[in-house]
Amino acid sequence: MVGGMAETQRRPVPRNDDGELDTALAFLTFARESVLIKTEGLSDEQLRRVLVDTGTNLLGLVQHLTVAERYWFGHHLADVEPPQDWDYGMSVPVSRGTEEVLEGYRAASRRSDELIRDLGDPTALAVRPVDGKRVTLRWVLAHMTSETVRHAGHADILREQLDGTTGR
Repeated sequence: MVGGMAETQRRPVPRNDDGELDTALAFLTFARESVLIKTEGLSDEQLRRVLVDTGTNLLGLVQHLTVAERYWFGHHLADVEPPQDWDYGMSVPVSRGTEEVLEGYRAASRRSDELIRDLGDPTALAVRPVDGKRVTLRWVLAHMTSETVRHAGHADILREQLDGTTGR
């Protein structure tokens, strides 16, 4: 119990320590799953409900992370041209259904994992530079893990505000 609330979504962190790439992927996968778990059992209205002044909501976080996966792993690592309509915002149009957004994130994550495994070497350089410098797969993995973990923390707080559910 934390602060009198049951931790209903608590999971152990990965224990994988077999190699740099496998360990990095295990923690990124854990962070992605943590975000998705926060959406389970909520209505469409709850997932879209804005509870903070910035406009952040659970479904918007998932949409944002989907674009980030495609941008960092697809665009930077694999040289995929981004579509003109990439939107990093937190507002999800009503025309985009909840399951479409959630499945889009799952698909983007699977594709990212394929690209990561295809490269296979944490020291491999991204095709597209970041601030004029070609960074390594290691850097992109660390960046996306930190981005995903940060937003998983936001999702924790939003979920607790919605229905009191806590945990990671």
